[in-house]
Amino acid sequence: MGLRLPDSVIAVYHGAELLPLALGGLLTATLGALPPAGWAARARTATALRSE
Repeated sequence: MGLRLPDSVIAVYHGAELLPLALGGLLTATLGALPPAGWAARARTATALRSE
């Protein structure tokens, strides 16, 4: 369409900065998912399904 943004608005991070950000996001998601997954693995099936 007619909307054009300058490159300085779009290209905020350089390629070398994106890799640690992506890995940090994956690490945060993994660490956040481990406690509930561990609880669900130890719990009885009916209890885990009722807590959904």
